[in-house]
Amino acid sequence: MTFELSPNLTWLFTEAGPSPAARVRAAASAGFRFVDTWALPSADQAADYVAALRETGVTIVVVTAPIGEAGDAAQLETNLSALADALPLARQIGARHLVVTGGTVLDGVDPREQRAALVAFLKRAADIVAGSGVGILLENLNSRVDHRGCFLDSTPETVAIVREVGRPEVAVLYDAYHSLVMGEDVRAVLADAVDHIKHVQVADVPGRHEPGTGTLDWAELLGDLEASGYSGPLGLEYQPTVESVASTQTLRRAMAER
Repeated sequence: MTFELSPNLTWLFTEAGPSPAARVRAAASAGFRFVDTWALPSADQAADYVAALRETGVTIVVVTAPIGEAGDAAQLETNLSALADALPLARQIGARHLVVTGGTVLDGVDPREQRAALVAFLKRAADIVAGSGVGILLENLNSRVDHRGCFLDSTPETVAIVREVGRPEVAVLYDAYHSLVMGEDVRAVLADAVDHIKHVQVADVPGRHEPGTGTLDWAELLGDLEASGYSGPLGLEYQPTVESVASTQTLRRAMAER
């Protein structure tokens, strides 16, 4: 199976310069129809960004929600307000999803209380985005290498939280890199979670660089994704060590050989 690839423009196509619009155009020129990114454009970048997206037909799959600690009950109203303020711009650029993480472990807060606060935030967030065409994706990060002290580092727990929220507006972003760093069994995780997964991101392990730089068996990972029934784009969320298009060649070969 050949998956569409969705380069993360925070790390890829930096050859085009700092402008988000320039990176969109560069990705489109290289044949990509989808992109991921972290930040929403700033006010002075928005018009050119939107123009670039319309010119190229590129779709933004995910962008990070500009909020604070999602599991901090004291920040609930502030976070919901920030989400509501960001939603019009997310809609303007045609983003499919806003990404939320569990934040960091809060000192002096019972983990059960932090989990409950995260669930409460997601339920209220679902109300805010309902009917907008923009969904919320909850992503777990790895706490062993890149995000020490993060609160949510387990895919099964992330799926359990999304199930508890019980809203179609809230789903899972499965990052295979974070999952593998945490020692999870990808096939088992996907078998239990695929109905809730709306986007998948990848990077090689170890190092978080492009496919071919680590020890990950890409044919096996692709097989696991295919067997799970996932058919959406693969977000390329890695720090390339070579030019952006060249960094995709190992993954493209692995897909072609399947």
